[in-house]
Amino acid sequence: MARAAFAATSEAVPLDAIAREAGVGIGTLYRHFPTREALVEAVYAAELDEVVSSAPAFLADLAPEAALRAWMDRYAAFFQIKRGMSDTLRAGWASGSIATPATRERITAAIALMLRSGAQAGSLRSDVASEDVTMMLLGVFLSTTASDSPERVGQLLDLVVDALRPQAARNT
Repeated sequence: MARAAFAATSEAVPLDAIAREAGVGIGTLYRHFPTREALVEAVYAAELDEVVSSAPAFLADLAPEAALRAWMDRYAAFFQIKRGMSDTLRAGWASGSIATPATRERITAAIALMLRSGAQAGSLRSDVASEDVTMMLLGVFLSTTASDSPERVGQLLDLVVDALRPQAARNT
């Protein structure tokens, strides 16, 4: 429930609204998450774990290029949820009340896994650093707003995937 509430807006979400949406009282919410920071940290950590672990899962079911594109959609959803938590995350990281996760490193490692698989299959370029793809994705997410349509974000992600195809594949 908290994930959906954070994804719905880039504004701070009142905790009583999250409790109400979850069908619990505010006291129950506070027993599990004594502070806003504790709730945000738990949601963020769970989302990050899911994004990172979805990369091998997508590769198990899809061709590398399709797996990468599907994973990008999952990462976009994570970024959307993160927008609703951004103020709390920044303040918590600055104060030390929220642990600073190795987000970029974990995301970059997931991308590297898919790039290697795609390079071996010949469907993705072998000369692109996973760090560069991470930066391209952040550019897409930071240049779009919460009010941009998912279709717009999807079009930009399609362009990123197109840039990652070998030159011969882009010319066909």
